Amino acid sequence: MSQPETLSLSSICALINPSSVYLVGYAWVLGMSIWITFFSGTIAFRALPRYQFGALQRRIFPVYFAQGFILPAGLLVLWVRAHPTVLAHLFSPAVADVAQAYSLASGLLMQAANHYIVGPLTTRAAYARYKQEKTEGKMYDEQGISDEMKALNARFNLLHAISVGLNLTAVAALVFHGLWIGNTGTGV
Repeated sequence: MSQPETLSLSSICALINPSSVYLVGYAWVLGMSIWITFFSGTIAFRALPRYQFGALQRRIFPVYFAQGFILPAGLLVLWVRAHPTVLAHLFSPAVADVAQAYSLASGLLMQAANHYIVGPLTTRAAYARYKQEKTEGKMYDEQGISDEMKALNARFNLLHAISVGLNLTAVAALVFHGLWIGNTGTGV
């Protein structure tokens, strides 16, 4: 019969290593991404008036998008350091370690695009639409809105769709990576 492991200060400190940091970082970014993408927005949309929902989203998304590219950047650095074949075969995506680096990089790039470009443009479009609603005295979706409001609606809808597409691509890349490391380990 094997002896149970006894914890000591040194064994607890030994838990902090590149592999465990990698797994915690990955769990953090995947869990956050799934929660924000599939649950929190729906819950908030149903629970809050539209303007409060918009105000909440404007506070949440910059933090989410920033963490959504900072954490994968750190994971990518750890991955490349632990898998030298990535740099040796950088332009060979069929090499498994390279495909995983591409997966992390794509998630990083999608969320960076959302953080720096698409998110701010979407927020500006939403503000412009709020302002136009006050000017017209009508909600954006009422009958008889102006052509300017229709143009703002089209701009907001396009930007929102692009943001959603970027976000879903990032989530899919993280899930792909998770399936890989779940089957093969991190190797970090």
